[in-house]
Amino acid sequence: MKFGAFAIASLLAFPLSAADLPSPALDTDYRPVDRTEAELGQLLFYDPILSGNRNISCAICHHPNFATGDGVSLSLGEGGVGLGPERRPDPQNLPEQRIPRHAQALFNLGAREFTVMFHDGRIEEDPTKPGGIRTPMDEDMTQGFASLLSAQTMFPVLSPDEMAGHYSENDVSKAVRSGRITGDGGAWNIISKRVSSIEEYRNKFKAVYPDIEGGRPIAFADISNAIAAFIELEWRSDDSPFDAFLRGGTLPADATAGMELFYGDAECATCHSGTFQTDHGFHATGVPQFGPGKAARFESHSRDIGRMRVTGKDGDAYKFRTPSLRNVTKTAPYGHTGAYADLGDFIRAHVDPYFALANFARDTPILPPLDTDDWWVMDRPAEVAAIRDAATIFTSHLNDLEVAQLVAFLHTLEDRVALEGRLGIPQSVPSGLKVDR
Repeated sequence: MKFGAFAIASLLAFPLSAADLPSPALDTDYRPVDRTEAELGQLLFYDPILSGNRNISCAICHHPNFATGDGVSLSLGEGGVGLGPERRPDPQNLPEQRIPRHAQALFNLGAREFTVMFHDGRIEEDPTKPGGIRTPMDEDMTQGFASLLSAQTMFPVLSPDEMAGHYSENDVSKAVRSGRITGDGGAWNIISKRVSSIEEYRNKFKAVYPDIEGGRPIAFADISNAIAAFIELEWRSDDSPFDAFLRGGTLPADATAGMELFYGDAECATCHSGTFQTDHGFHATGVPQFGPGKAARFESHSRDIGRMRVTGKDGDAYKFRTPSLRNVTKTAPYGHTGAYADLGDFIRAHVDPYFALANFARDTPILPPLDTDDWWVMDRPAEVAAIRDAATIFTSHLNDLEVAQLVAFLHTLEDRVALEGRLGIPQSVPSGLKVDR
């Protein structure tokens, strides 16, 4: 994006004060990253060896071609072939269902303020817990992870629909089904042994972790720690035009007007506050629900009650975590289900969720073809009413010009370095498996 000639010299040039705006990011806001560890993590991030069937890497759902997402509303994990919007069901091994929630972007997850993760916040820092992390998993499973970001990798590799594979398809999925996660023969141990069996990986782990050089076996936490270091280095994003403005630079007129709305009358900063435009809180915004939802395998509904699944509190029903808005103009589609492909349309729906729910067009989401009932919730007026009634409205109205100005401001959150990546996609990985480019 090219910026116009209009410039502002200081905060005094428009109605906002310095106190209305976030502070610019500092190096101390981030955990330090060892580049050699990040380079090891880069290989692991793109290597399908971590999946049960050796066919899916972390990058399938978090690819730089799609701004660390995958460009679709609800992903196809196990049973899918291809990348991004071109991903389709494998006729020889059909997916059992879509991934229930939209793949989140990975920008700035190395910042210290990110102390809760996932749409429902089911994993968060908690110094009272062993390992300093609270998760739905047993407490012995949180040991050895260097950070919350590292610990979040425990979930995708254990999910049958994401990376583990369908029940009884492979040794990892069989271990998951039987509840064997840690220890000899557990899912993590199987993955670790796969990685350890490759000499190039063994040598790289020894170069990064002295105790592995001293003879300790490679553990799953080592794998996840390296991946976390890669994400922290690769997708740190604090060099956007808005960051330059906060450090004394300038913005064009339409973006300035959008910034005034964002931090003023439109009340966006009520939730999208702070350096990375998130309060890390949970809010009900009335996003349309479709897909499989988050029912347990034995349940027969397709609803997703969000934060309430974690806390058990009725007041948390349909609340989802406030996403950071860094590079948001590149991370479509939007919402926890990826309900809106256009950012302007999502802002309009955000302003008036009652109208948006009543008039939601089912051809709006980007859904790879799959023979399944995606509309269980939207076909039931009582379910839609529950989502609607939980929604909070912060702004009463935005006209088309104001929406355009907000989008212009959000464009100033784009960081070319972060979008392109610092290490990039490797040409190959030590397992010799396919790298999805």
